[in-house]
Amino acid sequence: MTLEEIKQLDPTGMYAWIRDFAHQVENAVEIGTTAKVRLNTKGVEHILLTGLGGSAIGGDLLRSYLADELSIPFIINRHYVLPAFVGRHSLVFVSSYSGNTEETISAHRDATKRKAKVLCISTNGETEKLAKKFGQPCVKIPPGLSPRAALGYSFFPLLVVLSRLGFIKSKSREILETIKLLKEKSVVYSDPGSPENKPLQLAERLKGKLPVIYSPTEYFDSINVRWRGQIGENAKQLAYGHVLPEMNHNELVGWQVGEEIMKQIHVVFLRDAKTHKRVAIREEITKQVVAQYASSVTEVWSEGRSLLARMFSLIYFGDWTSYYLAILNRVDPTPVKVIDYLKGELAKV
Repeated sequence: MTLEEIKQLDPTGMYAWIRDFAHQVENAVEIGTTAKVRLNTKGVEHILLTGLGGSAIGGDLLRSYLADELSIPFIINRHYVLPAFVGRHSLVFVSSYSGNTEETISAHRDATKRKAKVLCISTNGETEKLAKKFGQPCVKIPPGLSPRAALGYSFFPLLVVLSRLGFIKSKSREILETIKLLKEKSVVYSDPGSPENKPLQLAERLKGKLPVIYSPTEYFDSINVRWRGQIGENAKQLAYGHVLPEMNHNELVGWQVGEEIMKQIHVVFLRDAKTHKRVAIREEITKQVVAQYASSVTEVWSEGRSLLARMFSLIYFGDWTSYYLAILNRVDPTPVKVIDYLKGELAKV
């Protein structure tokens, strides 16, 4: 694989978006630091982020990352309407990269109707218009990317805003470590000729297989979702997954029937040195079980000291793996034509 091959299959430039992700994070932190977020959060009993796809995954990651620090619940909503408990004591983040996601617009109106405290994050569109109409703060992020390539913009501004609003401590040190790590990994992962390019090596093993992603529940459930979504959208290839310990109580039994199908499965374990010690033991036993049936098993270990850096080391590895898998599959990683078709058909109704 050469950079020339990559350019031919990737005319939009997903390669550059992933390569320069660390710079996106730096810009996103600056946006979160300078955005006008005048909001009275007194009496807030829970936080909810409403969004879909690439605009919701940032919320998933915030929920996972802050699980041990936030003293109030953080919920993700992927629907046209909000749960019944949302009201005056709710802080609702409305996240839509395009600003025109119909489910998110509907939920935005619902939150406003229920007198929730609303903060929007978007590039433009109806989301920004509604924020102006209702006098709600809106964090403006740069347009021009695929929403899934704008993860830095959907995560870091809100992380900084949560700190500014007093819900969490400053994450400046952790953010700096994460940016440094991303820059270091970008040099290696963006070079298809590097013998240290592990995401490319994994992509080569995943080509023609059904990837199944297993990870711990704590902190990494959302990264599991990210991996599957990226493989689907970038590589146009199905991927499935589950989390431990839950899958030990059901899915593990399924590794018995369907021998020919299981031979087409490549299992990826997302690992972290600070996983709960009982879950880590479960991972080892589970790996031994599935290795008897799957075509092969790969472990991807997180890197970095802080939880934030470790989480994003796995995210970045997965993003590059999905990208190289797209190139190996001879598909343009950027377009999502079937999603565009679905939206077009919905618009007719």
